[in-house]
Amino acid sequence: MQVVVVGSANADLVVEVPRRPGAGETLLGGELSTLPGGKGANQAAAAARCGAATGFVGSVGDDGNGAFLRERLVAAGVDVSGLVSVDAATGTAIILLTPDGENSIVVSPGANHAFDAAAAGRAADVWRGAPVVVLSLEIPHATAFLVAREAREAGSRVVLNAAPAARIAPEVLRLCDPLIVNEHEALEALGADGSDPDADDYPRLVRRLIAAGARSVVVTLGAEGALVAESGAGNGLGDEAAVVVEAVPAYRVTALDTTGAGDAFVGATAAELARGASLGDAVRFATAVSAVAVQRVGAQASYADRAEIDAFIAERA
Repeated sequence: MQVVVVGSANADLVVEVPRRPGAGETLLGGELSTLPGGKGANQAAAAARCGAATGFVGSVGDDGNGAFLRERLVAAGVDVSGLVSVDAATGTAIILLTPDGENSIVVSPGANHAFDAAAAGRAADVWRGAPVVVLSLEIPHATAFLVAREAREAGSRVVLNAAPAARIAPEVLRLCDPLIVNEHEALEALGADGSDPDADDYPRLVRRLIAAGARSVVVTLGAEGALVAESGAGNGLGDEAAVVVEAVPAYRVTALDTTGAGDAFVGATAAELARGASLGDAVRFATAVSAVAVQRVGAQASYADRAEIDAFIAERA
């Protein structure tokens, strides 16, 4: 397989609401939809739809939602030989979707928290040595960081999407090629917060992440696109001033639902890197993938195949 994603799988319970409720407030929403989700499963589905031979490693419950998620991954073209069933409820995300396409999400990890280092080890024949290994942080951090280290030692390119936000130790940053974060996650990865003097200076944050050890960094900025940087020395810990930061603009579209758009971006980036694309070119392609996704409802349900993305890019050229 070209891309292996080690991560989470959730059943997304989506309700459309007129606005976010206030404290103690009850709102009437629309119909409840159950859709396939979870950062890891979403990223795997996106990578597969972009044409990469993709595998997914993680855990679901031995329940209806677990069977549903397994089925949807297979339908997306993902190898699920590394997906195990455990004695816990399948992870669940409760998503409130507002008319502007934005969302508020609460995740109950369930079976995802059962994916410990031992479980990752039992599936090592799936991920160890894959050209690109993708990780995020909806599974136990210790598991994700162990896989990152062992995958890197085996020669894999490690893509870490540090979400949900967490501080990332320098020894883990040095494995990331790239580290993919949004503006809030970039601060948290550095152990900083909104009071940091560079909180709104995203090019500076990218340089700081490279200086802290990351081999390469992508900071996603929603409708403003993304920033891309690579360490000139190839091993991080370089001179911040020597790092070149490239801005990749976003496509201008009307968003219907942003759920899973970031995961589509990560999966598409990984798929392009596996094809041998430069990081900049991979991010440009991934920006188109996420632009198409936000115009549709749902996470995996919104992901287009490569032919559709190529047609979208050609139309906008």
